Amino acid sequence: MPHVVVILALAPAIGYDLAIPPVIFGAADDENGVAHYDVRVCGLDRSPIVTTSGYAVVPGAGPEALGEADTVIVPGTRIGGPRTDGTVPGRLAEALATIRPGTRLMSICTGAFVLAAAGFLDGRRATTHWAYADAFRTLYPQVDLDEQALFVDAGNVLTSAGLAAGVDLCLHVLRRDVGSATANQVARYCVVPPWRAGGQAQFIDRPVPVSGDDGTAPTRAWALSRLHADLDLPRMAAHARMSVRTFSRRFKAETGLTPGGWLRQERMRHARQLLETTDLPVDRVADAAGLGSPAALRHHMRAELGVAPLAYRRTFRTG
Repeated sequence: MPHVVVILALAPAIGYDLAIPPVIFGAADDENGVAHYDVRVCGLDRSPIVTTSGYAVVPGAGPEALGEADTVIVPGTRIGGPRTDGTVPGRLAEALATIRPGTRLMSICTGAFVLAAAGFLDGRRATTHWAYADAFRTLYPQVDLDEQALFVDAGNVLTSAGLAAGVDLCLHVLRRDVGSATANQVARYCVVPPWRAGGQAQFIDRPVPVSGDDGTAPTRAWALSRLHADLDLPRMAAHARMSVRTFSRRFKAETGLTPGGWLRQERMRHARQLLETTDLPVDRVADAAGLGSPAALRHHMRAELGVAPLAYRRTFRTG
């Protein structure tokens, strides 16, 4: 019998997230063309489910499908309760209560809020879209949130980051269930990479701070114009005309980072920009960003983004 995958659509649903599991799991056939999965979309009833993308989806099943599922997937949603105050509305709680013990649970993007509100993520490592990490932590401090990950496999409970990271999670589950050959075949059919290196960190924009006249902002703007130079804490403090201790304290209060941590972050941001927009060799990129050597650049990119410089360039190179 095929493995039953039930996607629980909750209004207002994130349309892109909702479309991913039916496509990925629905395309997984064996060598004889027999489907590995029986894929169903259900709602809390059979009424059309409004999405945030300007259209509605009519589910093929009601909540009774959850009791028949081997895997339940909750795509991104803006449903009140889990997204606003950490509660589970009555109808949703009743539907979730019908899920059989041992059923595999998955979420895409803000679907993690639903799993967390229902207690399925308590004490577990999980992820969600990086833009909602602070809100998630406020509502669910009992969850070990890792907003750097594209997806987290915690055994029978799996969560993914935002939007397209749902593709990564579903392909990962395919590899785990039926092997890499089928997962690669589905990826080719969907015209997506079968595996993406790195985590969410490589997709998070870190805007350059606006220069001001007070505090450490002028020194930050000054440092950004000479990231290639030999900058250290005493030199930055001297530019700000502060003692090292005062500068460090005010810098942390204004940015949330130590001067060294901020400088490393901005050098990495500049290195990423150079990899995206130029054909400079890796050693030149490392030197221009003030990271010293290609080995240092590779080390920092592996540690922070999970990818090597050239792999990052292949993914993000513009025009």
